[in-house]
Amino acid sequence: MHPGKRLRELLAQPRIAVLPGVYDALSAKLAQAHGFEALLAGGNAAMGTLLGEPDLGQISMRDYADHYGRIAAAVQIPVLVDADTGFGGVHSVRQAVRAFERAGVAGLFMEDQTLPKRCGYLAGKAVVPIEEMLGKLAAALDARTDPNFVICARTDALSVLGRDAAIERAQRYWEAGVDMTFVQGADRMEDLRAVCAAVPGPQLANVSQAAQVAGASIDEIESAGAAAVMYSITTILSAARAVDQVLGALKRDGNLSAVTERLMPIERYNEICGLAEKEAQERRFSNPSPRRSRPG
Repeated sequence: MHPGKRLRELLAQPRIAVLPGVYDALSAKLAQAHGFEALLAGGNAAMGTLLGEPDLGQISMRDYADHYGRIAAAVQIPVLVDADTGFGGVHSVRQAVRAFERAGVAGLFMEDQTLPKRCGYLAGKAVVPIEEMLGKLAAALDARTDPNFVICARTDALSVLGRDAAIERAQRYWEAGVDMTFVQGADRMEDLRAVCAAVPGPQLANVSQAAQVAGASIDEIESAGAAAVMYSITTILSAARAVDQVLGALKRDGNLSAVTERLMPIERYNEICGLAEKEAQERRFSNPSPRRSRPG
């Protein structure tokens, strides 16, 4: 099954789809092991993973495609990814859609910020005219080779132009034919309810620690009308804090006795990485059976 088709099935179910944000193949495998049915690979986490820098739009489309491809290949569940602004004009958008399709992801969301873009929760953002974004969306929809590939339109207009303008943009983007819309910054429940009531089609919600507000519960977000919710930087922040604390203890104490319980047991790590399956493959391929009989 195409991963986009599976994602569409999850979006159509009565229960909200919960997409934890992952930042590499290992975190994706961990999320899958905990029973999540779909994942989000976001730009902020990619920027931190690949460059160790803030999300200010400095990664290329090819870097993203390679990164997302490794994540998608590591799991058997759909991965929705961040395509920033489409990396340029309509020609760049088309290239991005094709590259992300080849990477094996379920779909992407693309935002209407100007270039250079910024993380959705940073100050200094600006948005392009609606008609420019509509042109990019038309290019994205035309470029995909499989109709199951999910294209989600994100607007960053809420913090720049206000809620009414953000809703108008989401409505226009839905009318353009996208599969889902996402109003960045609709973190308050009154904003999310207004968006879900006014904009047709599935809505993607975001719970991000970058918002610096108390995140609503999954039940609250579902009751507001969202079809899916993503926790975009939860795993990378938890991993960064754990590494920070363990390395601090090692430097301070000269040993790991104070933080041993924070380390994953090697047995669990090997289980997540699939060591037993790899060893079984080695045994199977070390003495393969003949596939054909020898002639005469």
